[in-house]
Amino acid sequence: MMYFCSMATLPGYSDIIRAQLRLKGVIKETPLEHSKSFSAFSGSHVFMKLENLQSTGSFKVRGAYNKLRCLSEKELASGVVCASAGNHAQGVAYAAHLLRVKATVFMPIFTPPLKVIATKGYGAEVVLEGDTFDDAMAATLKFSDKTGATVVHAFDDPHIIAGQGTIGLEIFRANNDIQDVLVPLGGGGMIAGIAIALKEMNPDIRIIGVEAEGAQSAIGSLKKGRPVKLRSMQTIADGIAVKQPGELTFEAIRKHVNDILVVNDSEIAHATYLLLQRAKILAEPAGVVAIAALLRHKADFCGRNVVPVISGGNINMGLLEQILEKGMMEEGLRARIAVLIPDMAGELKSIITILERLRANINEISHERSTTTVPVGFVLVTITFNLRESAQLDTICEALKGKMKRFEVLK
Repeated sequence: MMYFCSMATLPGYSDIIRAQLRLKGVIKETPLEHSKSFSAFSGSHVFMKLENLQSTGSFKVRGAYNKLRCLSEKELASGVVCASAGNHAQGVAYAAHLLRVKATVFMPIFTPPLKVIATKGYGAEVVLEGDTFDDAMAATLKFSDKTGATVVHAFDDPHIIAGQGTIGLEIFRANNDIQDVLVPLGGGGMIAGIAIALKEMNPDIRIIGVEAEGAQSAIGSLKKGRPVKLRSMQTIADGIAVKQPGELTFEAIRKHVNDILVVNDSEIAHATYLLLQRAKILAEPAGVVAIAALLRHKADFCGRNVVPVISGGNINMGLLEQILEKGMMEEGLRARIAVLIPDMAGELKSIITILERLRANINEISHERSTTTVPVGFVLVTITFNLRESAQLDTICEALKGKMKRFEVLK
């Protein structure tokens, strides 16, 4: 069954209900999972909405499929096109595949290969264009003008907003005692939809957006009273690194969002690590900002029923490796020492023997002889090793001191 769609303004609650009907049997109704660990960390009752388990690994497919289902047969025949370096691309490609519609996706040339492969895997034609998202978007508009393909915007579209709003319906159906919902905030499509849905069902629910410190486009726009463009952005949460909110999404944020919190990259990385370590949930940096905000502002949510939306799980593997390394070192489960030893046979073995005797599992060893800070006849050895507990490092340091080794624990 096709549902007729015609909206030129911000969608209403009834539009989100209709979007839910279109999405039935197509997307997953993701879990609303209670977390004992994060409830204890924050002093609140935490129920995580796990959109990282959604088809394509993020919430984006909800809006993309709803948008495509709202196109006419003539528009579908001309195909669709979008610009994206990540989750929106995969959402559009997947939706187009389900509806047997031709999809073209423009991506910046520096898009990680795995994201390109995933998008192609859903059947879309991928074109790498320009150094930035803006370059890819310009190419998208030219392609649309030339071919007649419909541009599927990542957030500033009423059908996209209505599709994302189905998350709010699912949250309320799973737990109607929710008091606060924390939502990652980039372009604003998801928070706009969720806010419209939940405020209709319970106006007292607080809707709180979370921006990355290096990409505060919504906060900057609210201060100016209109959507304004950031000059630059810098954050590991690339999924919410949007220079300017949309006209429609800005209107929804202004009307329905109670507050916007900000988290920095260190807090985002720590939240990513904790989710994986304590909850066994793999999420991307943009997907964990709600958890990061909950941990940073725990006093604001003490004793309340809180839903952080985990919006996606498509993380770059190289970045994940860095986050895990940093997290293990912060928790005292991994350490790195630099030891200056004579460049002679047996010296390195003596250090390894100490580590083995004290049950430290060596992860990596590197040598440096050529820098001016290393005296002639010596070698600087850097050893990374895993620990069973943080106190174990003190025991290792005492043992190294006993052997008169010149060493430094690296942070």
